[in-house]
Amino acid sequence: MQNEVIVYSISDSLGETSQKLLSAVMVQYPNLVFHNNYKFPFVNQKEELLPILADALRDKAIVISTLVNHELSEVAKSFSRKTGLLYIDLMHPLFEIIHAKTGMQPIEEPGAVHKLDTEYFNRISAIEFAVKYDDGKDPKGFLDSDVVLLGVSRTSKTPLSMYLANKGYKVSNLPLIPEVPLPKVLEEVDKSKIVGLTCHPENLVRIRSNRLDSLGLHQSSSYNNLETIHKELAYSQEIFDRYGNFVIDVSDKSIEETAFIVEHHLKSL
Repeated sequence: MQNEVIVYSISDSLGETSQKLLSAVMVQYPNLVFHNNYKFPFVNQKEELLPILADALRDKAIVISTLVNHELSEVAKSFSRKTGLLYIDLMHPLFEIIHAKTGMQPIEEPGAVHKLDTEYFNRISAIEFAVKYDDGKDPKGFLDSDVVLLGVSRTSKTPLSMYLANKGYKVSNLPLIPEVPLPKVLEEVDKSKIVGLTCHPENLVRIRSNRLDSLGLHQSSSYNNLETIHKELAYSQEIFDRYGNFVIDVSDKSIEETAFIVEHHLKSL
């Protein structure tokens, strides 16, 4: 019995739909070897399609199609009927059922599910920005930020930055450490865009202790010492008072709750 299967994937877009289906099917046949390197995206001409189908027939391959164009789909189906090509159309059988039920025709727009708009690009740009300017890596980014988050260690600066970035905000953040001078560029930032994050000391002790546990480090440390944490929080409050920052107590708040408060603050400016 043949234990190798050659698969051709043909699409007038990226072809991700067929790849997801094939991945789900392949795991059900652990004893078969699938050759799935024959991928043909962005096929939109009959002159492109027919040679691919001919090659698939020669290779005795299975062809998976996600062509949304009706004319191209009919060409492929006609070819398979005449030649015996093993061909499956993932799109048009469902199109036909929906048409029979509703009378509506598909728009036949390749890649519509992946349509990239301004909002998408803004979100990707914001995520890249948040990664680049995380943890005070490059303070120059503060000047281009929609919001700058300040706070002592483990006040959720990074996860909050990424959450807001996914909503399209350009976010940078800076850890407040008493022994480390603040970047001078912070003086140039619009103070209304600086948001301070604080937390109850006991909560920080617990959070930092859990962090040390996850790293396999000894619990006895100034990092999770209550007296040290009190000093750090007092220092951070001095900074917030100096800049007149909007301050959020993140104690027992989810990232989503804190992000909602930040957004509300920004929209009120």
